[in-house]
Amino acid sequence: MKRRELLQHMAAAIPALAVSPYAGAAGARVPMATGPFEPTWPSLSKYETPDWFRNAKFGIWAHWGPQCEPEHGDWYARGMYEEGSDHYKYHVAKYGHPSKFGFKDVIHRWKAQRWNPDELVGLYKKAGARYFVALANHHDNFDLYKSRYQPEWNSTKLGPGKDLVGGWRDAARKHGLRFGVSVHAAHAWNWYETAQGADKTGPLAGVPYDGRLKKADGKGQWWNGLDPQALYAQNHPLSKDGGSTDQRWAWGGGVLPPDKAYADKLYNRTVDLLDNYDPDLVYYDDTVLPLYPVSDIGMRLAAHMYNRSAAKHGKVQAVVNGKILDEVQRKSMVWDIERGQSPRIEPLPWQTCTCIGSWHYDRRIYDNKAYKSAQTVVHTLIDIVSKNGNLLLSVPVRGDGTIDEQERAIVEEIGRWMAVNGEGIYDSRPWALYGEGPVAEAAAAPMSGPGFNEGKGKPFSGADIRFTAGKDAVYAFVMGWPDNGTVTIKSMRAGGEHLKKAVSRVELVGGGALAFRQTAEGLQVTLPRERAALPYAITLKVA
Repeated sequence: MKRRELLQHMAAAIPALAVSPYAGAAGARVPMATGPFEPTWPSLSKYETPDWFRNAKFGIWAHWGPQCEPEHGDWYARGMYEEGSDHYKYHVAKYGHPSKFGFKDVIHRWKAQRWNPDELVGLYKKAGARYFVALANHHDNFDLYKSRYQPEWNSTKLGPGKDLVGGWRDAARKHGLRFGVSVHAAHAWNWYETAQGADKTGPLAGVPYDGRLKKADGKGQWWNGLDPQALYAQNHPLSKDGGSTDQRWAWGGGVLPPDKAYADKLYNRTVDLLDNYDPDLVYYDDTVLPLYPVSDIGMRLAAHMYNRSAAKHGKVQAVVNGKILDEVQRKSMVWDIERGQSPRIEPLPWQTCTCIGSWHYDRRIYDNKAYKSAQTVVHTLIDIVSKNGNLLLSVPVRGDGTIDEQERAIVEEIGRWMAVNGEGIYDSRPWALYGEGPVAEAAAAPMSGPGFNEGKGKPFSGADIRFTAGKDAVYAFVMGWPDNGTVTIKSMRAGGEHLKKAVSRVELVGGGALAFRQTAEGLQVTLPRERAALPYAITLKVA
């Protein structure tokens, strides 16, 4: 597409493209798949979310890469270069100073020697997941697949010596799950800038960290012949301080825009991933899309994926996730809310991504028994599904490729709940209302940037109810077993505006028919004397 045409479509939404030196330029990029979609918002906004995603409701994510090797939490590869930080102190004590042992060396140490994707994906299927997502790369810029355009710094050449994305994909296909990948590498340019620094105090003050090393510096080292800049991408001046975190994440607030070579390489790496691993879903950890709005590559990647899918299936069966979207952008992809939830029924399908612990495995959460409980996950899932959303849940994976016994117990308990109650979750659509009760009546916790409002609202109790609509019934999820053994659903009162006919039957899903009365005050349901096995969320099927 010519620059003038691109700017005509995008000028109002992304004025930064007007000053970009490579907007719309093909350069060294591999060809974009052709088809009904062009890399413009008017074209992309013709997208329709496929039914498989709308019906799946629940996915599990392995947010796993070399930053899990230290087992010290998220953003390790950045924090280890921040003098005095928690990650820095841990790194110096465990590995040595980052001028001598940098993140490239953490990658070299990582072996993933106990990884069994078939066993883990099988466990996640039993837990009720209908799709599985694998990390393809993180901000650390290390590709976890056989990467033609990151040929040195990928998991088939270094670290595990394995095609991790390929292994996850094969396991997902074997177990009948839809397969997705998450792509985070767009931000390495700015995110790794801490690796250009040096200590300001102490015995190694002024000694540079390893972020500016070049290929010629590898003589006599294990990485001899490799170019660290292909990983760190720090052969550029530092960005200026300024602006909010959200502004900086969207390539504003003083962040130095990446050059054309960086953008083209990221585009080629991602097209290579999409073409060779054929995911059903791609999750971009970006404001809108990769490098948006300082480059058009993100829009080209979205059009590429949609066109490939349309050519293969006859219609688009692909899902693209993006964050902090405006109304037009929400029509063009599936909005993802990170660690947060919408307060309303959204007119278009959406997704929450969250984690039972830290995004990257953190041994301290295990030691402190601080994971989210299965109850919290189930309540979150129900609330999201009632509002037309899906839940993508990350289960942190240890450096060796396993999950710990606490995580396994949580996953298995989710599976036991889903085995009984899943009929009100899968294939459902929102009802007239998403719910009633104290939480619905309270003011919703506001979102911050991409989300981050989870756990900030009023907690659920047996007085809270959430609804979904099935083909021939409405499902009412009661978020706890009432002490008096009676549930009153005000929204289903006799003569109310939400039910088209009188209630003829109420049953406890997994437990049989129940006695009920439909009055002007509500639908009053008497529960069995014996509580359900997991009574923190029970499902009433109302017909």
